[in-house]
Amino acid sequence: MYVERVRSKQGKKVYTQILLRESYREKGAARSRVKHRTLLNLTRCRPEDVEAIDFALKHKGDIAALRRASTEKIALKQGRSVGAVWLLARIAERIGLRKALGNSQSSRRVLWQILARVIDQGSRLSAVRLAREHAACEILGLDDFDENDLYKDLDWLDQRQARIESALFRARSKEQAPHLFLYDVTSSYLEGTQNAYGAYGYNRDRKRGKLQIVVGLLTDAAGAPVSVEVFGGNTQDPKTVLSQIRKMAGRFGVRDVTFVGDRGMIKSAQIEQLGEEGFHYLTAITKPQIQALFKGGVLQLDMFDETVCEVSDEEVRYILRRNPVRADEISAGRQSKFHALERLVAKKNTYLQQHPRARTDVALRDVLIRAAQLRVENWTRIEIDGRRIDLSQNKGALKEMRMLDGCYVLKTDVAPALAGAEQLHARYKDLAQVERAFRTMKTGHLELRPVYVRTAAHTRAHVFTVMLAYLLRQELDRAWRSRDLTVEEALGQLSTLCAQEVIIGQKAGYLQVPKPRETLSELFADCDVPPPETLPRRQSTVATKRKLPTRRLQS
Repeated sequence: MYVERVRSKQGKKVYTQILLRESYREKGAARSRVKHRTLLNLTRCRPEDVEAIDFALKHKGDIAALRRASTEKIALKQGRSVGAVWLLARIAERIGLRKALGNSQSSRRVLWQILARVIDQGSRLSAVRLAREHAACEILGLDDFDENDLYKDLDWLDQRQARIESALFRARSKEQAPHLFLYDVTSSYLEGTQNAYGAYGYNRDRKRGKLQIVVGLLTDAAGAPVSVEVFGGNTQDPKTVLSQIRKMAGRFGVRDVTFVGDRGMIKSAQIEQLGEEGFHYLTAITKPQIQALFKGGVLQLDMFDETVCEVSDEEVRYILRRNPVRADEISAGRQSKFHALERLVAKKNTYLQQHPRARTDVALRDVLIRAAQLRVENWTRIEIDGRRIDLSQNKGALKEMRMLDGCYVLKTDVAPALAGAEQLHARYKDLAQVERAFRTMKTGHLELRPVYVRTAAHTRAHVFTVMLAYLLRQELDRAWRSRDLTVEEALGQLSTLCAQEVIIGQKAGYLQVPKPRETLSELFADCDVPPPETLPRRQSTVATKRKLPTRRLQS
């Protein structure tokens, strides 16, 4: 008897079977022939059990050798980190991400890029180096790879983004498909100038002179990402809505949907597009639109209160509220701007007094420019009195502006029978979840930027990788919410759990994982994931193509 490992290929997938077999001679034939038959399939057995069976069979004729092996010195050698990768891989399997990606080597390397984004953010090159410190090959079943393979996998992922998003959407909506979607966009500046999507536009990061990309994120009502899309850096927010409508109607096949977007997102054209698909909308209106409703007699100032109020006008519902906290913030911000302008006026007056030849019109021009920058020119008076600049507040204009401090109006066509005013108000506030997702994906834990890729396909796949990493991050955040540590700190602690390579004599035996200390066991328990005990030994080579030390010597 002997142990044999048989590899078979079906399409692009390679399967390995571990079989217990024996050889025998066929009787009755003219010439005796040696044949083989399978006694047992050991594929699902633990790796250490297979190694033990294989070792025993190889020495079955030498009992003394077996006895010597049992008394030989056993050495332990520290292996790679396993805690963080093991936990994230199990969670990826639980939420259906691993199944949605598939089981090929490309899909496994893509999964590693997602896990690497959660563990330690960086480029494809840094993901290769990270795999040399973490047991990615043993846990994910990876063969040899380098950073060039990871870049090729970005093309693979880009071609399958729609299918993966649909599979994850179906996995999350088995019981009931969502009827409410949240949508928002953000921009992310670029350090280079060669990105295919890079363009100049409204820069939310306040990085003047930088090219940027625009990212649209569609989530369900709970804030779980459903789809992400990349647009050119000069794309206006409303221009991104139509593609989201087509996704919901076509790819996801949902009906009776309410689309939630902020006041700069859903305008008349987008409302019409939503109506063509039979979708509903929920958005906020701008201050000029509120003032127009005042003039039309639809709204009145005494309707605004801390409690939600509703007004209907031609099948359109307006939901009103005044937020006193926001009103105080706006008032304080207005006074802060006025004090800043006062300081500038005092400085200019002092200069005019000390320099008789200084021109008052030049000083006045500087004050007016600053007033325009602070946007206070509509409720302030700036006048010249001899060689002095006088600054005062326009009480009438200021009173009119204060009337709408903290006031906002939501607009929707959702029927009252489907959702009340309070419920719709709460759903609009859920847009903060999308903003939280953008903070985590852009500048927080997952660090979408800097963008280390240039082509359109690689850029889309990079952003999609960050979105999938955010799905895992959400699971960790929910599991560890009661812990007095951040997700990043918890992953850092789990990364200290390393495998031990068991060496019997001169040969490496297997990988054994020690029992985690109490704090790590609690982190595993919070996620309902049992810690690993043993790992299969995998002879995979992970190396970078770029030889940085050599390049430094040559430069």
